[in-house]
Amino acid sequence: MRSQFSEEMLARMYEGGAVAVLVIDDAKNAVPTAKALWEGGVRAMELTLRTPAALEALRLVRKEVPEMLAGVGTILTPEQVQTVADAKADFGVAPGLNEDVVRAAQQAGLPFAPGIMTPSEIEKAVALGCRELKLFPAEPLGGMKYLQSIAAPYNHLELRYLPLGGLTLANIDAYVASPLLLALGGSWIASRKLIQEQRWDAIAQNAQDTREKIDQIRKECL
Repeated sequence: MRSQFSEEMLARMYEGGAVAVLVIDDAKNAVPTAKALWEGGVRAMELTLRTPAALEALRLVRKEVPEMLAGVGTILTPEQVQTVADAKADFGVAPGLNEDVVRAAQQAGLPFAPGIMTPSEIEKAVALGCRELKLFPAEPLGGMKYLQSIAAPYNHLELRYLPLGGLTLANIDAYVASPLLLALGGSWIASRKLIQEQRWDAIAQNAQDTREKIDQIRKECL
């Protein structure tokens, strides 16, 4: 089956290598955060629906930093799917696999990656037409070794994974080197605390460090 993500979006996510996972408490901080990420070389962000400011933050980023690939995470209900689609999110992500949410995303035309953590969930996601899957929580489950194990029976389907949960700059090497990876999900790049404190230089530096490490690992794998 064909991916719900366009070839252009898949290419942009893979080339960028990392998706900054954000918790925004004040929408006014969204644009400076996006600009700091872009300055450092991170080209995609996931605004989590954990605060009331998330959707307004998305709208501001889409308007002021249109070059940024801006998606929304923690989508838990079909109603949220439509709201996110109406706000012009580039893609949607969820921590788990809710069949109603997946179908709502398909109906809304929202590229969507559900969360999985078992082979059974992979099979359910595939049956629903998903080809991009979020592994969550990646590190507590066993990291890249775990993903390689559960993904092996499905490698012929060319599924791509977005690992998230417990990742840091110190432990991303095996993920980046794997052909299973679409992009990393990283909350360490622009933590909630850094955003609240408006430490844009620190966020830009984290993004640059992440970008440089991904490029280095990929170069070594050639």
